[in-house]
Amino acid sequence: MALITKIREKSGIAAGAIAISLILFLIGSDLFQGRSSFFGGSKDVVGEIGGEKIKYQDFQSKVEEISQQYTQQSGRGPSEQELSMIRDQVWNQYVLDFAYGKEYEALGLAVSPEELVDMVQGNNIHPSVRQQFSNPQTGQFDKNYVIQFLKNFKTLPASQQQAWVNFEKSLSQDRLRSKYENLLKLSTYTTNVEAQKEYNAQTAKASVRYLYVPFYSMPDSSIAVTDNQLADYLNAHKEMFKGQDTRSIQYVTFPIIPSKLDTASFYNDLKRLAKELAVAKNDSAFAMMNSDIKTPYYATLAEIPEDVKGQLGNMTPGGIYGPFKNGMSYSIYKYGGIQKDSLYTIRASHILVNAPKGASDSVRATARKRAESILAQIKGGASFEAMAQQFGSDGTAQQGGDLGYFKNNGGMVKPFENAVFGFSGTGLLPSIVETDFGFHVVKVTEAKTNTRYKLAAINRTISPSQSTMDEVLRKADAFAADNQSKAEFEASLKKDKSLLMLRADKILEGSTSFNNLQNAREIVRWAFDDERSIGDVSKVFQNDNQYIVALLTASTDAENVKIDDFREELTAGVRADLKAEKITEKLAGISGTLEQIAQKYGAGALVETANDITLAQGVLTSAGADPTALGKAFGLKVGKRSKPFKGEGGVFIMETIKSTPAPAIADLTIYKNSAKMLAAQRTSFYINEAIKENAKIVDNRAKFY
Repeated sequence: MALITKIREKSGIAAGAIAISLILFLIGSDLFQGRSSFFGGSKDVVGEIGGEKIKYQDFQSKVEEISQQYTQQSGRGPSEQELSMIRDQVWNQYVLDFAYGKEYEALGLAVSPEELVDMVQGNNIHPSVRQQFSNPQTGQFDKNYVIQFLKNFKTLPASQQQAWVNFEKSLSQDRLRSKYENLLKLSTYTTNVEAQKEYNAQTAKASVRYLYVPFYSMPDSSIAVTDNQLADYLNAHKEMFKGQDTRSIQYVTFPIIPSKLDTASFYNDLKRLAKELAVAKNDSAFAMMNSDIKTPYYATLAEIPEDVKGQLGNMTPGGIYGPFKNGMSYSIYKYGGIQKDSLYTIRASHILVNAPKGASDSVRATARKRAESILAQIKGGASFEAMAQQFGSDGTAQQGGDLGYFKNNGGMVKPFENAVFGFSGTGLLPSIVETDFGFHVVKVTEAKTNTRYKLAAINRTISPSQSTMDEVLRKADAFAADNQSKAEFEASLKKDKSLLMLRADKILEGSTSFNNLQNAREIVRWAFDDERSIGDVSKVFQNDNQYIVALLTASTDAENVKIDDFREELTAGVRADLKAEKITEKLAGISGTLEQIAQKYGAGALVETANDITLAQGVLTSAGADPTALGKAFGLKVGKRSKPFKGEGGVFIMETIKSTPAPAIADLTIYKNSAKMLAAQRTSFYINEAIKENAKIVDNRAKFY
């Protein structure tokens, strides 16, 4: 399944088209459940696919069309992240039309109108249709909802009708891709020889003794590596070092933080508000009008911050309390007493032993016994939290089973809710609780209460004043103006130790962020500008709560791979080869048993034994799953010793002391089917890669967005 997922990620172009159609169709079109089910060459050429040039005007027109439909149906414009996704889907649609489309046409593949009807309301419903038209009570697909929707189709707004048309188009494209892939999957096969090879790799066993000298036993400093050696290694391993268009930068940040004057002014303002809140006739309205962050006037324990909760016992009606700090925000409260609610709030933890509804009686019985055993251990003094981390089978396990606060309003399944709210006080429930999910060991950590607290809260966030922001901007501007070269930039950093310099290496052209900087697209576009040169210093960029000045330090070119692009990796490869030569040369001059050779070699040489290893899953003690060493182990005759040879992590001398061939087998069907299934699973990925390579796709979107 993991391989299938990976393949789908690599080749999900049609799935992406369906996703964007769902965005436009599902928002606002849920007529039956009252809810939305989505919460998601030339200078004017955006790209080229299969020889077809895509003009910026055409591309942007499609993006704007979909964005307008999104706005009409969702009531808001797409966020930057959603807009990026829309651009991706428009691009993928072009890939489908210009790259995949030609392949479908050449084979005569099509989806008939009758086939489309079958996918929407027939016997072979498409998963995307099933997802939308489900019964809210049962969660199961209901064809009647589809029929009702289509009957009302002409009464829908034009934008929603168009969205459905686009959605149906994406269903056809997904079906076409499935047909194409299935057709090619039929061409995969596994021979008897391949099946026998797979069987042997999994079943044949060998036991070996070997001398191993790992590369790490020889200091890197003892191996000198030259640029000529790096160049030779790069030329010999070009397939391992594929080029990319990247940029590397250094950048200085100028944080925009409140000054001392800002802080003093903020505290004075907070004191003034506290006095006014104390005498306000409508304290809740006054607090709401003067808060940066709104909080409810009637609050349950679940809604009250921990540090405030701890002071509730000392509060008297009419009193002003605070300020309480939370990050850069401060809160003051006017306490107004308590009020009883119709619902109770409680806090509890649980340990779920999973045994879902529908599991066999034996599975449920085993789960019950395990839960009862856990309960008994906790009653005997074991830590509930530790047991939850060890035995819990849901997402709360790592939090010691903590479920947080919840109310008796149906948020929990009924048996669980009844058991927890039927318990008085705090502590461990005496019996396990059975639900459709399995068996729960439960501890109430805060007793149920229907008390709500009247808290008029003024929440204010301290922020820099405009004058402070202007002063920081002035400093950033001065730095950028005074340091227009790499030498000046670096000299200023050495001179002024208060400046914070960071670096970002090998940023990709389409990146929107790097390091911890989000929304950094403007900086990336600056670095990739065609007129930019190494050593250029940027203008001042504003990024959230800081100003940034960047220095372009390096670039790589996908079409011109240089040593410096992969210096670290190349150095490691050359160094390993040179170490292997030195180790092999030294070992070749030593004779005797493996132990004698190791002793004469000196520090770093290990002699180990590995018993009953297989070629498919063999692991050596210190060297791990070294494929070269494993291959040598199965290639040697029993009693024979190899010459020193280089593995992935060191040099070996190997002796095979026992060999157990795979037993004769009459039927290789299992191994043949397994190999065939793996080959079929890879087909989607290979198809996608082949089509993209054949289409010679050039993606220039990063130059426009």
